[in-house]
Amino acid sequence: MKSPLLLFLLPIILFSSFNLKKKEPQIVVQNSELQTEINRDSIIAFAKKQLGIRYTYASSNPQKGFDCSGFVSYVFSNFGKTLPRSSSGYKNIGKTLKPEDFKVGDILVFYGYKNKNVIGHVGIICEANGMQSKFIHASSGKAQQVTITALDTEHYTKRFYKCVDVLSE
Repeated sequence: MKSPLLLFLLPIILFSSFNLKKKEPQIVVQNSELQTEINRDSIIAFAKKQLGIRYTYASSNPQKGFDCSGFVSYVFSNFGKTLPRSSSGYKNIGKTLKPEDFKVGDILVFYGYKNKNVIGHVGIICEANGMQSKFIHASSGKAQQVTITALDTEHYTKRFYKCVDVLSE
């Protein structure tokens, strides 16, 4: 004769293992479907976690510091998007936007402060409002760190080259 305890526990054990096996593939399918599009607000939330990290030329390492393109490439790489490691690499990428089409997560591209023939700076729009947008960037200027700046300051409006969407490619 079988033990009454075994007869009681056997259906519970079988039912539990059946449900666990059945649920696991459903979770994997749901997660892969969610990863098809990068959420622009998530990019900015992640970028803002880097606020205050010091400016360090030629670095994309948060422990050492960031330069402007190192910061942008670091942020986007955390979302599976590979971008140029040098600001000059932004000259011919992405879809160029009109100011009324600027969105959070788009990249602002600037000429160098000394030479208007070369690209010298990049940042990520964190508050979209055309030419009055705000952007987060690793500043080599007075701030010397990852900071948020208004695009409509004279220093940046004079150097503005373009704004690009790299997420809709």
